[in-house]
Amino acid sequence: MGQLGLVAAGASALALAACSLAPAYAPPATPIAQAFKEQGPWTPAQPADAQARGQWWAMFSDPVLDDLEARAEKASPTLAAAVAAYDQARALASQARAGLIPEVDGNALTTRQRRSDNAPLRVGGANDYTTSTVGASLAYEIDLWGRLRNLAGGAGDRAQASQADLRSARLSLQADLADDYLAVRGFDSQIRLLETTVAAYAKALDLTNVLHDGGAATGLDVARAQTQLSSARAQLADVRASRALMEHAIAALIGESASNFSLAPVDSALPQPVVAVSAPSVLLQRRPDIAAAERRAAAANADVGVARAALFPALTLDGTAGWQNAGGGGLLAAPNTYWLIGPQLVGAIFDGGRRAAGVRASKAAFEQASANYRGVVLSAFRDVEDQMALANRLAAEATDANEAVTAARRSVDLANIRYRQGVATYLDVVTAQTAALSAEQTQIQLTTRRAQASVNLTRALGGAWS
Repeated sequence: MGQLGLVAAGASALALAACSLAPAYAPPATPIAQAFKEQGPWTPAQPADAQARGQWWAMFSDPVLDDLEARAEKASPTLAAAVAAYDQARALASQARAGLIPEVDGNALTTRQRRSDNAPLRVGGANDYTTSTVGASLAYEIDLWGRLRNLAGGAGDRAQASQADLRSARLSLQADLADDYLAVRGFDSQIRLLETTVAAYAKALDLTNVLHDGGAATGLDVARAQTQLSSARAQLADVRASRALMEHAIAALIGESASNFSLAPVDSALPQPVVAVSAPSVLLQRRPDIAAAERRAAAANADVGVARAALFPALTLDGTAGWQNAGGGGLLAAPNTYWLIGPQLVGAIFDGGRRAAGVRASKAAFEQASANYRGVVLSAFRDVEDQMALANRLAAEATDANEAVTAARRSVDLANIRYRQGVATYLDVVTAQTAALSAEQTQIQLTTRRAQASVNLTRALGGAWS
């Protein structure tokens, strides 16, 4: 082949190397509303995906929670596993990109051999001889159909998906920890209420016994007072057990042994922060699980290009060069040099449909990844709407619960006055006290659930922003 032919062949190879058999990619289409259906006292926000999620739990202004979140960041085994998975994905992406450049290997070899006297086609020469070789080899696949570029692109997309998985794991860890800590705070409030209630019921039982001894109360009144006190003590023991279990869950989240971990009770009211809420379209940029699903769809699209490229011949350029002699000194002399270079074109003639099946499988995998992406997006919108609806309804419920507590406390005061005056039975007191305890427990539970709803709304929005 003349110089003009070589130039033409080289130009053709370069032109083919610029093509790719992967379909044109766009994120799978998913219906997006203009605004969230639920309304509330939400602060509008203009976030971006590159923005840090920040220490969103600082909205509770709780130094204990701040410390727990910092400890979880350093010692959580779940987060450590996600970091390792991301490091692995990055290494695999670097490995795939390495296929785009030539591979050069060196070798050095010394052998001592003996030929058989009866070797086929043997013509003269010594039977025993030594061979010394020093050289290098080069192997380079010319990416005619974009196979290597799609492999590298898909690996890069999967690394980005793994990075988003890491963000999801971190956000989930932070939210789970905050949710459990708020539950502990709620249990602390219930324990304080029940301890106060038990003390009050014990005094009421003492008073009832005095009245009974003086003939002003019946044995039935004493039995009712004792039942009420025992019931309150049982509730107190149950709440303390629930707090212990939640404390153990927090220990696991921050990477500590439950046997060595404890949380001191906190005697303060839970704040009810307002969470910043953006437009639904921005949710696609904020949620790390959405970003991960979209990157996996992009990787699956690149895999289609890899599978299609397998239908066509692969062109590789191989070469070796070095020095070789029959042993002894002077190996690196000019007469001992050798080299070999040449292209190799290899393609399938018959494979029983294996490569065509690979293309169909890759297309099906892309459809699956696209459906998964749409499912994640729809679930994300549902999560936000759920948490906004819950926060709104709990706020309205809390108003009624506060009024119920005020009315119940007034009922207890009136029932006690009437009982001391002898115009009411102890059953009226028990009924009023039971209703008051139930109302106050409901109030505490609503306060805890509202704080937890703020955490879960922040989780649903993909984190907070400033």
